[in-house]
Amino acid sequence: MQTEALTYQDHDTALHGHIAYQSSETKKPAVIVFHDWSGCNPFAINKAKELAELGYVGFAADIYGEGQVGTTLEEKQALITPFTTDRAKLSKRVHAAFDAIKNHPAVDGNKIAAIGFCFGGLCALDLARTSKELKGVVSFHGLLNRPEDLPISPISADILVLHGFEDPMVPPEQVLAFCEEMQQSDASWQIDMYGKTQHAFTNPEAHDTNLGTIYEPKACTRAMQSMTHFLEEIF
Repeated sequence: MQTEALTYQDHDTALHGHIAYQSSETKKPAVIVFHDWSGCNPFAINKAKELAELGYVGFAADIYGEGQVGTTLEEKQALITPFTTDRAKLSKRVHAAFDAIKNHPAVDGNKIAAIGFCFGGLCALDLARTSKELKGVVSFHGLLNRPEDLPISPISADILVLHGFEDPMVPPEQVLAFCEEMQQSDASWQIDMYGKTQHAFTNPEAHDTNLGTIYEPKACTRAMQSMTHFLEEIF
């Protein structure tokens, strides 16, 4: 497996991503991995490697810039807030990631998807909301609210949302609002809801009962299987 750092730009901000792929003379589909609110951490980088094992180019993108990773709740909140409050700023970062991987020599630029975890789910969905080139998106326990100032318009990417029914950060009424958005966008979309499952259910290190971030191994296994099938279908 080939692994490499990829530094790319959003204007004057350097973004430090990580790529993984198996060597081949044939260009491969690429899957962008958008990180959770911590930053481009080992979890996201390992997901890129897992995607490489499935035969894709996995690309762990850096939304915060300079490879910043928060370790405390306060640091994570400080990193995420500029992007959740300014979705135009977030849009520029996710499109910078798309452009960077599209032009990589190992990548078939016509076959790019994105997955995201928690905040990363929002990143992936915002890319789908504003890109006509993206093939598909998988959101794992992601934030689902659309930008308030973004008109609803057709979404060409296929959408798969994997969600815990007991997620305290995105309750069922917000999921329903997202479903209505997808219908109005004429998207090809699907939501898998996991019972007795809260936020961050794919992360083995998630165990904060106050935040409602709890690892759920059965839901995690099912979600990863759904992602694998989805990627095979769209590519």
